[in-house]
Amino acid sequence: MADNTKPGLHPIETASRDEISALQLQRLKWSLSHSYQNVAQYRKKFDAIGIHPEDLKQLSDLAKFPLSDKKDLRDNYPFGMFAVPMTDVVRIHASSGTTGKPTVVGYTKKDIDMWADLMARSIYAAGGRREDIVLVSYGYGLFTGGLGAHYGSERLGAAVIPMGGGQTERQVQLIQDFKPTIIMVTPSYMLVIAEEMVRQGIDPKTCSLKLGIHGAEPWSLAMRSEIEAIFDCDAVDIYGLSEVMGPGVACECVETKDGLTIWEDHFYPEIIDPITGAPLPDGEMGELVFTSLSKEAMPVIRYRTRDLTRILPGTARSMRRIAKITGRSDDMLIIRGVNVFPSQIEEQILKHPELTPVYQLHVDKDGPLDKLDVYTEVRVELLAKLGRQGMENLGKQLQHNIKSLIGVTCDVHVVEEGKVERTLVGKAKRVVDKRPK
Repeated sequence: MADNTKPGLHPIETASRDEISALQLQRLKWSLSHSYQNVAQYRKKFDAIGIHPEDLKQLSDLAKFPLSDKKDLRDNYPFGMFAVPMTDVVRIHASSGTTGKPTVVGYTKKDIDMWADLMARSIYAAGGRREDIVLVSYGYGLFTGGLGAHYGSERLGAAVIPMGGGQTERQVQLIQDFKPTIIMVTPSYMLVIAEEMVRQGIDPKTCSLKLGIHGAEPWSLAMRSEIEAIFDCDAVDIYGLSEVMGPGVACECVETKDGLTIWEDHFYPEIIDPITGAPLPDGEMGELVFTSLSKEAMPVIRYRTRDLTRILPGTARSMRRIAKITGRSDDMLIIRGVNVFPSQIEEQILKHPELTPVYQLHVDKDGPLDKLDVYTEVRVELLAKLGRQGMENLGKQLQHNIKSLIGVTCDVHVVEEGKVERTLVGKAKRVVDKRPK
């Protein structure tokens, strides 16, 4: 492989598509064989449709293999999806399990090293360098965000402040005292930090932060603009999920900010129709599916992420990109027969500069019919100017926009800033669905 890298880049980041595809095919054959030989669930699923790892002759043959999802992991809880003996496992992470048994993920020493390398690669692509100080405000513990960001920052050579999530006043104190130049945190919590700074009389633009690397939840381009305007910094998207590795499966490059570069030397992406499971060509919107190419402890084969996006050609790097995640197939709300994603509502809210990006959707029943209530906030500095009548007018305008542009009827409640529930740790809770299951 030609070593035509720029400084700080791995050779594969500027390799030709032919070189990338050849490496993917080689690693995909190994991953399928490794999974079939060592994970009973994959062997059972392959055998059920009469397919064998040796049937993969080219990359397109992967579509013949069965899809997998969280149910596979939960049905084999806790360690049934591991492909190595427990003596080779050096780390275990798990989801919260709020909707059932947690999904458990294991890592060998080689897996942990690969994860650290890819996180360092991601932070570098986002604009981070070894001279930076990184405030890690993702949660530590079983959640992969904190430790993934931590190990990646250290692998890059940067100084790490392992703060974790929550304790917003202390987050602001550390930013003021330790002068970090990078923060790694969910985009919704970044806005909570901004609110706390303003409460303390600090202009976020004057703080030391020059780069925010935000992930763990879908966020819109409008929210990026909001964060960058508030902090006078770059806000870059990072993508991952525990089952596939953790954060660092893909990341935006700061010089383009045009979608997330997938680290295709370790993860093979596909887009499928979320209803039929049929593969879709690059450029088509659908559900993102990943197959791991190098994971030892817990390989994933055609794993359904439930995230909705599309695959785009490479720009800042040779590898392909995914567009910003627009939502999740399992987060889609059906309101009186209309498909609604929270990101669609967010887009309409952020068209009104008088409103903060904080919102929550409440879904309930009004007799036999679905009822949607949207709660959003007016900025505190505009409260006196707008008054109660101005807030009502804003609500009516937003309600009209949602009906005409999204096609769903709702009641919009414009309240004072700080009245909508904040997320102090982890992902924002955008939807409260009170309908009977």
